[in-house]
Amino acid sequence: MTSTTAQPSGTIGTATRLKLSLMMFLEFFIWGAWFVTMGTFLATTLDASGSQISLAYLTQSLGAIAAPFIVGLIADQFISAQKVLGVLHLAGAALLFWASTMSSFTAFFPVILAYMILYMPTLALVNSVSFRQMNNPEKQFPAVRVLGTIGWIVAGVTIGWLAWEQKGDLAQTFRMAAVASLILGAFSFLLPATPPTRRGEKATVRDILGLDALGLLKNRSYLVFFLCSIAICIPLAFYYNFTNLFLNEEGVKSAAAVQSLGQVSEVLFLLLMPYLLVRLGVKTTLAIGMAAWSLRYVLFAYGDAGSMYWMLLLGIILHGICYDFFFVAGQIYTDKFAGQRFRSAAQGLITLATYGVGILIGSLVAGPIVDNFATADGHDWTQIWIIPAAIAAVVLVLFLILFKDRRQDQTTMLDASRTTLEAPGTALPQGERPRPSTT
Repeated sequence: MTSTTAQPSGTIGTATRLKLSLMMFLEFFIWGAWFVTMGTFLATTLDASGSQISLAYLTQSLGAIAAPFIVGLIADQFISAQKVLGVLHLAGAALLFWASTMSSFTAFFPVILAYMILYMPTLALVNSVSFRQMNNPEKQFPAVRVLGTIGWIVAGVTIGWLAWEQKGDLAQTFRMAAVASLILGAFSFLLPATPPTRRGEKATVRDILGLDALGLLKNRSYLVFFLCSIAICIPLAFYYNFTNLFLNEEGVKSAAAVQSLGQVSEVLFLLLMPYLLVRLGVKTTLAIGMAAWSLRYVLFAYGDAGSMYWMLLLGIILHGICYDFFFVAGQIYTDKFAGQRFRSAAQGLITLATYGVGILIGSLVAGPIVDNFATADGHDWTQIWIIPAAIAAVVLVLFLILFKDRRQDQTTMLDASRTTLEAPGTALPQGERPRPSTT
């Protein structure tokens, strides 16, 4: 294994830091450039139904399920991570551009499915490349990873600035993402060498999917958390799949740019997480996150682009609480609950459960519901949003009744800097751990 030049504790070489930061910026710019507005593109350009839109978005789940195999069987054992990253993004650039030329959903779907199977593993690979260049990831990684969130925000602002939503020209979002993917694909071969860490080792399906952590589910409270994590992804799918279409049908200008306020909120609340976990405890923090999902959808149900526009903005800004208070806090809870032996397996298992199983179920549920409330000039969004609000409320009630908070565990869960910012996110591994925990 090649080694990098040692840096003083808490520092990283300027050239390396800039390369890693650009890598993160492009990685999430690519995703944010098309993912947020895909539902609107499919509905307005390809005349897709709600079920078809949800089918397109569940490719994220299928990609998340496939990702551990690509990373675990290729990058961990045979080929350097930066080279795998480059090949996947070069191939992804071609698929994104191809997707922009499709004139029907039937033709579009297999292309975007193939793309997501290639893209989702890159989320783990950029983390792998980053961690392997750092001697103190807890301090060094957040400053690099935040560029990813900025990239997602810049993508949304760019779409709004170019008015592609108002012009009905959202095919351009895929082309913009394709150009960025081409740049990152080529740039990846200039990234620091990240050779396989498990060359010659035999990888099993059990290892790759984190199934060694199944024993943690014998604890009732963790089982409740695990099941609630899957269930809360059902309303989460409504947000990812249909918020942009909803905002555009309501007449919100530059909807993609407005949605980027959610990522700004996410950064701010993540900074507060260490203090909130200590003061509120695990159960209260997780419960606030679930309650925020329900409140967000109530605000969407009764807000509009006129006098109630503030309700839409507040619903978007709540993203920081919705995501950080449940998913980030849940990653920290899982990290501490699992302990050193099962930490990696537990993160892999919870990611598979949420971004794999949970989002997949949510997408299958959301599409038919949206179709059921289609109208001559759009959708009855009030009726649509009340449903995920109710689902989140039911999950919250069951969680409050069944989950037992243990105060002695809370004092160990102070370091929220061990998580990444998400669009969606992954947990920060202990030391050198390139295996994926993600969205």
